[in-house]
Amino acid sequence: MINRRLISFEGPEGSGKSTQIKYLSDKLIEMGEQVISVREPGGTHLGESIRQSLQAKDPAGLSNTAELLLFMSSRAQLVNEIILPALHEGKWVLCDRFIDSSVAYQGYGRGGDIDLIERLNCYATQGLFPSLTVLLELNIRTCFERLTRRYSEINGEKDRIESESLDFHQRVIDGYRMLSTTENRFKSMDGSQDPDVIADNIFQWIIKLGS
Repeated sequence: MINRRLISFEGPEGSGKSTQIKYLSDKLIEMGEQVISVREPGGTHLGESIRQSLQAKDPAGLSNTAELLLFMSSRAQLVNEIILPALHEGKWVLCDRFIDSSVAYQGYGRGGDIDLIERLNCYATQGLFPSLTVLLELNIRTCFERLTRRYSEINGEKDRIESESLDFHQRVIDGYRMLSTTENRFKSMDGSQDPDVIADNIFQWIIKLGS
């Protein structure tokens, strides 16, 4: 089940997803549309609790299976509690990460069973898929430069997944590129471009969805 008003934003760490979601949300609201923006993991009371567990640097470690199922639990709750009701009300839903993050991170990044992940995605979302997935691509050097700058500005530190090795993040980037060549709903942009240029292109894609 593909819903025209469900748009997902994907990309590696620091690729600018949140910035572009804000741009698009503001534009749609200017046009008189109703919009909600959600993030994964999170977006619900349960999801935010799961987010804390997934981001925490647990010395005991979190197994790959547990990590995958926690993401799926957060997603299932988000779809049931927030996304589906909003779509039924005719609202646009902009997702900061969705089903493809699990394929890229837990599949390509962790080496998990991609077929299994895709089946779990379908179950968790009740068969719901976005009509458009915006992939913001960045090379790994730029990703880490942006992360370092972000956390130095707020005197913070990287979370558990952000702190993974360069090899892990490169596998994630490669996984996203693979997805973009096999899924027709993907539209890719160079995330290092001027944010206004990226936003203009994304908005044109949205216009074409309604044509």
